[in-house]
Amino acid sequence: MIPGVHESEDHGRRMRYTLTETEHGHAWGACAEVDGLFGEPRRGTYELFGWVPQAEVGGWVGNRVWLVPDDETLGPWLLADAESLRRPLGTEGLVLTGLDDYEGPPEGHRGRVRVHDGHRWLGSCREFARVLPRRRPAPPLVLKGLAGGDRLRAALAKGTRQALDLEEAALEMRDDRGDPLVERLLWARVTAWRPSSYGADLIDLELDGELFRPVPEHARPVWERWLVGPPDTTAAWAGLDTRLRWAWHDLVRERTAYRAPFDRPAGHAYALDGRYVTDEPGLYLALGEAVNGPGGYFGGCLDALDDCLGGTFGYTAPATLLWRDAATAREHLSRALTPDGQVYDLFSVILDLLAEGGMHVTLA
Repeated sequence: MIPGVHESEDHGRRMRYTLTETEHGHAWGACAEVDGLFGEPRRGTYELFGWVPQAEVGGWVGNRVWLVPDDETLGPWLLADAESLRRPLGTEGLVLTGLDDYEGPPEGHRGRVRVHDGHRWLGSCREFARVLPRRRPAPPLVLKGLAGGDRLRAALAKGTRQALDLEEAALEMRDDRGDPLVERLLWARVTAWRPSSYGADLIDLELDGELFRPVPEHARPVWERWLVGPPDTTAAWAGLDTRLRWAWHDLVRERTAYRAPFDRPAGHAYALDGRYVTDEPGLYLALGEAVNGPGGYFGGCLDALDDCLGGTFGYTAPATLLWRDAATAREHLSRALTPDGQVYDLFSVILDLLAEGGMHVTLA
């Protein structure tokens, strides 16, 4: 659990961040700012040779991009949060980068693949190669103006390698209203510490950045908005592009772990503002707010939505849902692709899933 937030006596700064030992739950210390929270996670890179485009590919490609091999004995491979890099002049290749920690091609496979973003085919290539990124030293994670607890002060006074290895910890974050927001797990190994300019008895504690996965830099505006406090009105995300909407949804989902929704009784009538449901994250954000109010969560994929319909996420079956401006979602979500490239109607699947979960939907 996140300990109570307090303010620095010297500067009146709200301590947003607490470093907590995960095994027993004691706090190593709390601070107002963290350097190194945002950065670029280590990404996988694929070079696609003989690229034949079916759609324009540039910059950010998609939240979930699938490489589908011609060899039907192999399943598709996921590249999350994929970006395309500039192709060298005179080449027919395409370079994609993304997060592929959990799924990837068999070692040495170089056969033909087709590529899609979950909604359209982007193109195909005759073969590809996975390029290992160049290893670069990670910047440290620095907890600035840290008010350390007794256990941390004892570890620093001892100063041995064993004492400075704080083992698994959670960097827990609260918004400026004092409410829990999210946490990030890391292996906390102290590499340096020094007096802080934030005030007497405070330190800047440096941790090994190799052992921390930073929040992607592109998500910084969303995180900074949420660190101030949760939205007071619905659709505060409406002006964001699809990539930032997914970043917004990630925070909504993670924050739910600290804020169990109040289950409304059966028979409740919900209303969904469908004006901004122009993409998949917009669908789940609007649905979450329809059920649980501003910043509310109610699924982020079909399986998660099915779980939410089972109860304990603010909903008790049966109930009704008035879906206003449903034509917007029908226009943008009727055509989708499964990981292996089969076409299906996401809008219809959502309606069927809601009905099966006891949600009677009226489209307006």
